[in-house]
Amino acid sequence: MKVYESTDVRNVALVGHGHSGKTSLTAGMLFSAGATSRLTRVDEGNTVTDFDEEEINRKLTISTAVASLEWKKKKLNILDTPGFNLFMYDTKTSMAAADAAMIVVDGVSGVEVMTERVWQYAEEFNQPRAFFVNKLDRERSDFQRTVEAIQEVFGRPCIPVHLPIGSEREFTGIVDIIHMKAFTYTPDGDGKGKEIPIPEALAAKAQQMHEALIEMVAEGDDALMEEFFAEGTLPEEHIYAGLHNSIKDDKIFPVLCGSALRNIGTDLVMDFVLEFTPNPTEHAALKAMEGDHVVERKISDNEHVTAYVFKTMADPFAGRLTFFKVCSGVLRNDAGMVSIRSGSQERLSHLSVAQGKTLVPVNELHAGDLGVVAKLKDVLTGDTLCEKGETIAYQAVQVPEPSIAYAISAKTRNDEDRMGNAVARILEEDQGLRFYRDQQTKEFLLAGSGGQHVEIIVSRLKKRYNVEVELKAPKVPYRETIRGFADVHGRHKKQTGGHGQFGDIKVKVEPLERGGKFEFVNDTFGGSVPRNFIPAVEKGFIEAAEKGYLAGYPMVDFRVTLYDGQYHDVDSSEMSFKMAARKAFKLAMEAAKATLLEPVMKVEVIAPVEFAGDLMGDLNGRRGRISGMDTKGGNQIVRAVVPMAEMLSYQNDLTSMTQGRGSFGMEFSHYDFVPQLQAEKIIAAHKAALTGEEEEDE
Repeated sequence: MKVYESTDVRNVALVGHGHSGKTSLTAGMLFSAGATSRLTRVDEGNTVTDFDEEEINRKLTISTAVASLEWKKKKLNILDTPGFNLFMYDTKTSMAAADAAMIVVDGVSGVEVMTERVWQYAEEFNQPRAFFVNKLDRERSDFQRTVEAIQEVFGRPCIPVHLPIGSEREFTGIVDIIHMKAFTYTPDGDGKGKEIPIPEALAAKAQQMHEALIEMVAEGDDALMEEFFAEGTLPEEHIYAGLHNSIKDDKIFPVLCGSALRNIGTDLVMDFVLEFTPNPTEHAALKAMEGDHVVERKISDNEHVTAYVFKTMADPFAGRLTFFKVCSGVLRNDAGMVSIRSGSQERLSHLSVAQGKTLVPVNELHAGDLGVVAKLKDVLTGDTLCEKGETIAYQAVQVPEPSIAYAISAKTRNDEDRMGNAVARILEEDQGLRFYRDQQTKEFLLAGSGGQHVEIIVSRLKKRYNVEVELKAPKVPYRETIRGFADVHGRHKKQTGGHGQFGDIKVKVEPLERGGKFEFVNDTFGGSVPRNFIPAVEKGFIEAAEKGYLAGYPMVDFRVTLYDGQYHDVDSSEMSFKMAARKAFKLAMEAAKATLLEPVMKVEVIAPVEFAGDLMGDLNGRRGRISGMDTKGGNQIVRAVVPMAEMLSYQNDLTSMTQGRGSFGMEFSHYDFVPQLQAEKIIAAHKAALTGEEEEDE
């Protein structure tokens, strides 16, 4: 592929709600620019950017893909991002590499939950934004209604710069309000519009919109405002320059339109991106850390070479693929670089640009361009690569913690031997996954953003690495504690042929505040229990507490005070006092009202306002307590605290309850008492399990 200067490069992320048409828009632009020989389609499973087997089967984007094209002697890098809540962490990490965001909105559904989410991400990265109202060829699509919905949620600066010619099945063309030109298209054609006069029926409307756009551009600049008041309008070159600057400075968010599936308007989208979105060098200097100091680095060829890794992909054939943005300098093939995180020295051989899963070799990449290289040793997503001697590190994008975990186990011994390595390779490319062992339940857990996310990982383990695993809901890490006070006497006495065993203690047991764990206090005097046996008493209580009393869960949040005891010169030993402590533990638990604790989660649910009543009713039915509510745009945010045991199946229930438009996140809050009815069921299940184990042993 040709080498492009920084000023001739544009990096745009196509973002938006799932099924709004981002992949189809990418396919249309690639075909219109001649980068593909045919108009590919998601339904046919042949698009450049949805190439993963799971994406083809499910007909949705799971992971961001990069594709490049040349249009009017400039290079356009497109990041086709996921639009479903489960995979939005990947969208966020990939948007860090873009210089502008094109928010794709369904012309039928309008503004949806993820439309607002990606707007927030773009705000975080200080990225210019524009909207593309898609699917205007569909029944019940309405450009004006969608524009009004966009303005209601995101404000007046969201101003249309396109006007559709026709509607629904009769949608055949677009009026470009900026240049006051009209174009008509052949549906499913080459995507290149044929210029026609603006239809008479739309002429007055188009002129009105053009004047509104000029006024909005003038508002963004004092000099243009003076010129506008003096002349009543602005010359063309000032309109274009003013619009470019207003978009760059986040003062105007243009709204375009078209039909990606029918390839109507894709050429105008590319024209708009090249003319009005900023090239990489127009952005403010990037902030980075150099040791403990914040430094700035300009996106310029004249700086030392640095690159930020925004994505990692595990390819079964090419190995690990590292996607990066050249943040400064000119990166040449076979350059030696250093990973700031790991300190490893890396050689970037076979420098390439991505065309979906195809890698196209390139000799060098200028500041602001995107590239990919294979088989780096120790480089992961979020890392910074620098020339030797440089020590700056760009801040990695923080992704939300996974919201749901499943217990994972290998099906066979053969799978068990390979599972660890296969999961490690998948973790390298998927920032939204966590794999760990629960210290209490001893289960291996695979945590992701939702059930479907984890299921996809299981499928990849089988197809890519021939590792079969089983999933099941994780055990809830219950704990046990006491509500009351106990004063007990624990004695262990056993006489055998030789030395006997003798240990005698008196202890007081009382509850602690939540989170108090375990305290042991030695309050003996006069040597009633020799000092060398005190640690054995403490250890006896700790070991007994780990096994629990009611249902085999650890006993926590209690204090043991040893205040008296007896010993025998010959028969007493550490083991004797440890056994005495265990007997005292059981007696204390009987007297101190042992009870179960369960983990309670802080939950935040976001869904369209019309589902608010269903959400609250469902959370109440899960023993949840609503702690707050907010309305943002057309979405309701519900905050609640809910027991973990009630949230294990929530993802699927929320999806069906909100028609796939709701999302949630949760994190641990605290432990609380389990209601008596639930506690009895848990204890009964534990006893049944013990009985089953005993029968198997027999």
